[in-house]
Amino acid sequence: MPVMIACALASVNSTAWAAQSNEKSNEREEGKGCSNQTLHGDYGLTIEGLLNIPGPGIQVRGVVMQSFDGNGHFTQVDHVVVNGMPPPLEWTPGTGTYTVNPDCTGKATISIPSGRPPFVVYFVLVDHGREVRQVTEDNAAIATGRRVK
Repeated sequence: MPVMIACALASVNSTAWAAQSNEKSNEREEGKGCSNQTLHGDYGLTIEGLLNIPGPGIQVRGVVMQSFDGNGHFTQVDHVVVNGMPPPLEWTPGTGTYTVNPDCTGKATISIPSGRPPFVVYFVLVDHGREVRQVTEDNAAIATGRRVK
């Protein structure tokens, strides 16, 4: 009987040790951080905020589909309503570049072919890159999105 009890305790301890070792291994894999490859695929985002122009802030709301290649480049289309007025184009195209830091923060530069200078957004990747949260550098506008494919 004492041998059976010792074997049972040893079995429980080895199972607990294996589970703990597996958890630490998973934590190390998750702790690898992020890179440009973490941000890949298509993301649907919502935009909300205020334009920072002379005078009172002008409300901005919209939706964006951004397609990231995992190598630092992306394309997008957006439909942004400014102060209740629809955009001149139903879907405005844009292109850009991005850099993802190992701590899952990053920066992107977006060019829209409207004659307006490119603008910069800062972002954080969440949930292993399945979600992105952005804020524009020069306006009080934010965007939050999830990977759709």
